[in-house]
Amino acid sequence: MTIKRALISVSNKEGLLHFTEKLTQHGVEIISTGGTKKALQDAGIPVIGISEVTGFPEIMDGRVKTLHPKIHGGLLAVRDNETHQTAMQENEISPIDLVVVNLYPFKETIAKEGTTFADAIENIDIGGPSMLRSAAKNHAYVTVVVDPADYETVAGELDGAGAVSEETRRRLAAKTFRHTAAYDALIAEYLTAAVEEEHPESYTVTYEKKQDLRYGENPHQKAAFYSTPLKNTLSLTDAEQLHGKELSYNNINDADAALSIVKEFVDPAVVAVKHMNPCGVGTGSTILEAYTRAFEADPVSIFGGIIAANTEIDEETAQKLSEIFLEIIIAPSFTQKALEILTKKKNIRLLKLDFSAGKGIAKKITTVSGGMLVQEEDVFGLDDANVTIPTKRQPTEQEWKDLKLAWKVVKHVKSNAIVLAKDEMTVGVGAGQMNRVGAAKIAIEQAGERAQGSALGSDAFFPMDDTVEAAARAGVTAIIQPGGSIKDEDSIKKADEHGITMVFTGVRHFKH
Repeated sequence: MTIKRALISVSNKEGLLHFTEKLTQHGVEIISTGGTKKALQDAGIPVIGISEVTGFPEIMDGRVKTLHPKIHGGLLAVRDNETHQTAMQENEISPIDLVVVNLYPFKETIAKEGTTFADAIENIDIGGPSMLRSAAKNHAYVTVVVDPADYETVAGELDGAGAVSEETRRRLAAKTFRHTAAYDALIAEYLTAAVEEEHPESYTVTYEKKQDLRYGENPHQKAAFYSTPLKNTLSLTDAEQLHGKELSYNNINDADAALSIVKEFVDPAVVAVKHMNPCGVGTGSTILEAYTRAFEADPVSIFGGIIAANTEIDEETAQKLSEIFLEIIIAPSFTQKALEILTKKKNIRLLKLDFSAGKGIAKKITTVSGGMLVQEEDVFGLDDANVTIPTKRQPTEQEWKDLKLAWKVVKHVKSNAIVLAKDEMTVGVGAGQMNRVGAAKIAIEQAGERAQGSALGSDAFFPMDDTVEAAARAGVTAIIQPGGSIKDEDSIKKADEHGITMVFTGVRHFKH
């Protein structure tokens, strides 16, 4: 389709002048509005105002200017339909062959701190999406552009063939409907939150592609990484990669799991993750102490793992980190010396992420065949719990420290989950087992002699007393679990029998 007439109205002026110069070289007549019209006029590019086409002034502070039959008739007319052609002639409507529009900056507006509801509403574009949808629907005859990245393609086809191909028009139409759908999805999300509708009759969200991935969980699976347009939580999508290869699908999943755990801590903490489960967690007065404990928790599984630290990586810690193979290190920052040490390793990914950003509660979306599940992120902590101690013995000060660490970590371990903690580090992790005593046996076996005097955390209650019995045999002295089983009394009696203190939180932390 040749282009004789174009309507251009953009908030993003990137590449605009070069593109419109190309259009005028091909004899294209340009219609424009507002700031776009002024920019073109200032650059000496011939332009016709929208009011000259409609014969009607822009009114209501520009809210109504393109919503007119002479615009939408020119966009929607089927060119080889005699009835449409007659209607155009009778109403003096000229066809519009190209639409270049991007929309009011709604996303940018609501992202600003202090934006009022009225400001947000004022930045909902009406005429823009209407023109885009009209042009995209009629892409058999009309070329539609929403992204400056496509200017070169359109200009190139005009230069080469003097027209835009059907394939390109169809591809641009699909992109346009994605664009308007994403725009409307963001508005819907904002207004739904404003009226505090938790579970609406339809759930509309939008994501923006951050990068293509080489493959998914396995090399035969295609994959890409998408980001939400607006975030109020700590997110890997905001990380700056300082060094190393591109992230893989599995890297991203594991790194996200590591971030979820490490953000539980205020004091220096290091989390090592393999296959989305923690293999070692350590805390300390320094990041070196924390890393040393995370490493000693499981020096075998940490090999090839993901490390997340909540404090700057210094030279000493970097030296220790460089001694083993790691896929990723995530931290708020790295000293220059630390970077010099770690960047000597060609393939390690170093990610810098501002841990002070994003304190909100995210919605977790899990897809299932033909549908999805939506829930709030599990941010329930021990400080929120109604803690009771049903056993005869109360925890000591050291046991409380170990219990709190076990409870923070077990929340992020795949169910059924058991974590043993001792002296500011995990010493055993049992993950993803079909029964709880099985998870306990794995954690106890991993801990070995370190289970003696440790604290045990369970993500859910004990259906019977066998887990307590296994813990007692291993030398565990303190247990933290939700409680609530009809056989709680059996577990309490078993704990008292062995002198174990047990804490009930009243809250489970299943993770599937």
